[in-house]
Amino acid sequence: DQDGLPDIFIAGGEAPSALLRNRSQRGGEIKFTKQTPQELSLDNVTGAYPLDIDGDGFLDLAVLRVGANMIFKGAENCQFSPLTGFNDDYVSGWTTSFSATWETGQSLPTLAFGNYVDRNHPEGPFGTCDQNFLYRPSGANYQDPLALDPGYCPLSMLFTDWGRQGRADLRVSNDRHYYLHDGEEQMWKMTDEPRLYSAKEGWQTHKLWGMGIASRDITGDGIPEVYLTSMGDQRLQLLDKDQDGPFYRDATYSRGTTAHRPYTGGDGRPSTGWHVDFGDVQNDGLDDIFVTKGNVQQMPGSAMDDPNNLMMQQLDGTFQEVGDSAGIASMHRSRGGAMVDFNLDGLLDIAVVNRQADFEVYQNVTVETGNWVAIKLQQERPNRDAVGAWIELMVGHKKFSRELTVGGGHAGGKIGPEHFGLGSFETAKMRVIWPDQTHSGWVEVKAGSTVLALRNGLEGLTLGDY
Repeated sequence: DQDGLPDIFIAGGEAPSALLRNRSQRGGEIKFTKQTPQELSLDNVTGAYPLDIDGDGFLDLAVLRVGANMIFKGAENCQFSPLTGFNDDYVSGWTTSFSATWETGQSLPTLAFGNYVDRNHPEGPFGTCDQNFLYRPSGANYQDPLALDPGYCPLSMLFTDWGRQGRADLRVSNDRHYYLHDGEEQMWKMTDEPRLYSAKEGWQTHKLWGMGIASRDITGDGIPEVYLTSMGDQRLQLLDKDQDGPFYRDATYSRGTTAHRPYTGGDGRPSTGWHVDFGDVQNDGLDDIFVTKGNVQQMPGSAMDDPNNLMMQQLDGTFQEVGDSAGIASMHRSRGGAMVDFNLDGLLDIAVVNRQADFEVYQNVTVETGNWVAIKLQQERPNRDAVGAWIELMVGHKKFSRELTVGGGHAGGKIGPEHFGLGSFETAKMRVIWPDQTHSGWVEVKAGSTVLALRNGLEGLTLGDY
């Protein structure tokens, strides 16, 4: 509704989906009111991602479903209508993942939908993973979808410029519980004819119960690290820049990111990770990691009392679990989640969607925090929100590199100002590498502000209040 306060759309599965409008006071108590337009009250919704597909300034919704997926065009007063030019007639699908990017020269984004097991296969569900589909635009409409085969039951996918080569490729995290022996994690090279990266190109075989993906440069080298949720060990992966291609190595156990068993509650069986998000919860200039946890339903080999994780990064790059002391150690079967500043006080809050339990919002009330700045990019149509751009921020001698993406997480995402913790610094220098690889000049931003950074010509950048 363009009031600057982030709203929430929640998938309900068999129950109707819902739109929660943010009625918080800026800097005050967080409050949401359920106000769902009839068009958005849908059954069989598995997830959703916001993005401005047509560049009109109103956020649209890609809605994932058991059955035909839908894209809703947003308008004034929280009104939504089906997007013309997009039609999903794959009514037998069970969609569990999504990502989007603007490819060079296109007026609409390329859309990727990942489907889970084939519901109609007579020998399912094990070993019967369904196809995934890529929708590429043709003018103002979409071409017939291209099948991305083989499919291995993805629960998350993300278009990302993983090596800063100027093109986003599609990373796919797959669930080995159903693909059994033949599958693995995947990376599609987004050339004219998409194809999988091979071992000769650096891709390493990784097999896990892939649930969620998050990407963030947490080391300061300009290249994003990748966090993959799973059953048992969660994986933090770092690109080996001494190798050619997408060659990733797992972070060692001593890094403190595996979150493989519950840290409280007394259940020593392996954890089940779902959504993952990076964010600086106390604004010390170090990104932290939030993971939702919860048993699938009654899987006896996995923990039932499986609290969500909040792993705070330390100065030496290791992570320390603080979920219990932070008050977010819910024992519900959590699934979706987000770290977003809901009341615009400069602190990241947490939202969690639970299976067979109430939706939860945790307001960040940390007292001793550092400074912060939030940055929202904007350019001319078609890609108004600059998906695929990079924000580079110099804070003292430290450099942040932040990619703007749509996708990842677990069946849900977010879009809005990018939040940076600044520690004790009161100013920072920023520049933008736009999706067409044009670099802006460096400009100064002040702590405690939400900045609207408007593209002005090739290298110009006009700053204002968001």
